[in-house]
Amino acid sequence: MDKLYSLSATSMKELLDKKEVSSVEITKSVIDRIEKTDKEINAYISYNFENALKQAETVDEKRAKGETVGVLAGIPVAVKDNICVKNLKVTCASKMLENFVAPYNATVVEKLYANDAIIIGKTTMDEFAMGSSGENSALAIAKNPWDTQRVPGGSSSGSAATVAASQVPFALGSDTGGSIRQPSALTGLVGMKPTYGAVSRYGLVAFASSLDQIGPMARTVDDTAMLFGAICGKDNKDATSKNYTFEGYTDSVKGMRIGVPKEYYGEGVNPIVKEKVYAALETLKAQGAEIVDITLPSTDYALSAYYIIACAEAASNLGRYDGVKCGYSGNRTAGLDEMYESTRSEGFGDEVKRRIMLGTYVLSSGYYDAYYKRAKVLQQSIAKEFEDAFKLCDVILTPTSPTTSFKFGEKSSNPVEMYAGDICTVTVNIAGLPGINVPCGFDSNNLPIGFQIIGKKFRESDILTVAKCYENTVGGFAVKEF
Repeated sequence: MDKLYSLSATSMKELLDKKEVSSVEITKSVIDRIEKTDKEINAYISYNFENALKQAETVDEKRAKGETVGVLAGIPVAVKDNICVKNLKVTCASKMLENFVAPYNATVVEKLYANDAIIIGKTTMDEFAMGSSGENSALAIAKNPWDTQRVPGGSSSGSAATVAASQVPFALGSDTGGSIRQPSALTGLVGMKPTYGAVSRYGLVAFASSLDQIGPMARTVDDTAMLFGAICGKDNKDATSKNYTFEGYTDSVKGMRIGVPKEYYGEGVNPIVKEKVYAALETLKAQGAEIVDITLPSTDYALSAYYIIACAEAASNLGRYDGVKCGYSGNRTAGLDEMYESTRSEGFGDEVKRRIMLGTYVLSSGYYDAYYKRAKVLQQSIAKEFEDAFKLCDVILTPTSPTTSFKFGEKSSNPVEMYAGDICTVTVNIAGLPGINVPCGFDSNNLPIGFQIIGKKFRESDILTVAKCYENTVGGFAVKEF
């Protein structure tokens, strides 16, 4: 069968369950696709092809013997390179961890293996997940398959690029302030940031521990839900994880109330993005949804609060990389202070150092109360505003990214402008809510646009229902012929 690599995970599963194709055939097709296209897309830091074929053979043997197999049995999946896979490198796209090999599996990886998934490789990213374009990687800078002169978004840049280029049907990313949803919007994917605690963070290299969340990226809603259902749930190794069972979803929005906050449609959002998102609202309204105007007044301050909290936690989490315990070591012939200085100045890239310095500043004596403490108070206010808004509606719909994909280098010299691209997504992490990007058309340059659906805590079923209804109504989402 031709182009097995291009099938959705759901279609692959149907063929595998019927024994019309084998996992080895699918895996070989995916590997061949990656080998032919990744020199241009540059989505991966490392491949796992040999082990992937062995995994595929094992799954085929289990099926041949009539043994029970998992829901992801025989389906290839890519994993962002800040998630530990035992015996594979976990670099976080940084010189600091360039040669570090994971000694254990993240819990989500254990769940992938338990469900007989095939791990095809580790995808590139912004260094330590800090960035919105993918340009901050020290090891491999991914390109957007819709226009290889443009960024795929970040920080889950490689995961977005590989799925958008039909190299794999789905991938895992991580989302601290929009790092799954924003690249999904820029590459035309469905990408979901689950409720904080719905998916274990054990084995995810920490950026900002109170905001980080692992989630799925795919080309269809069903594939996104399939991957999420396989990785969610309580983990005794992660105290923040919750005893949560995914309930499933429907494809009807009849009677659902969709909140529209005016703060997300104001200045800074490209007119064509607004136009496409409003059109999506009308589509959902025609399917029986009720559109409700709401307000989230603290949104204007959310970006400031996010970067204070995220950078403060990053400064703390990245303090462990000192040249002694693991990773890159600087000048060991000098004194201890000099070794620390050379390790961190040489091992970290500019964006990581920028955020460490900002985080150290807001946590320092004399500034803690003025910045970090006030940001945490604002975090509570934002969460309360969402709680009040959900008394009026079931889900909230906004743009995901204020613009479509931009060219390489266009914003890299202006960090503040780059940070502003996260304005629509950071509030979801601050409040610990689930959010999903849904493709909703293209701009005049044929670049994807997406809208974001935000739900109540642990109500992934609601946002997936809205996403599925829209997908069905528009007849599915466009796939780039790359």
